[in-house]
Amino acid sequence: MSETTIRVLGESDWAAYRTARLRALRESPEAFAAAYDYEAVFDEQVWRDRMNRSWRLMAERGPEMVGIVSVRSREGLFQNAAEVFGLWVPVALRGAGIAAALVQAAARVAAEQGHAQLIYWVGNENARGIAFASSFGFRPTELRRPMRVAGTESSEEIALTLALDR
Repeated sequence: MSETTIRVLGESDWAAYRTARLRALRESPEAFAAAYDYEAVFDEQVWRDRMNRSWRLMAERGPEMVGIVSVRSREGLFQNAAEVFGLWVPVALRGAGIAAALVQAAARVAAEQGHAQLIYWVGNENARGIAFASSFGFRPTELRRPMRVAGTESSEEIALTLALDR
């Protein structure tokens, strides 16, 4: 098995990100607020614009894409924070350390951009997701919001924070 590498994508990588994002939406629709049919019709400019709004990271094993995550500045709710979102790894590869590597890379990107905290929202009933985030040192805050994932009605997400070493 090849080693997993993670790279930060640039605007010119929009097509690779589009392919990965659409695969994630198709294979795990319950994990995202957006739907495959909605995003599949976006034109090139929309994807290029997305690349410039957040840092997009892609995990690869050789030529194969094996995961994605995004990071963006998230001021307002927290002081000097970035938010990690859109984390996805194919079902067959979950538990192989790819998601952990992506979160660690996202934390490095946030710290390099001068952020002191990383925020991660997770469903309050998602024990596996909370345990995963807690294993990195993320801690729950008092903040809650309605779940924005397709197909959920009454669940909430909790914000978890991680102090970044800078």
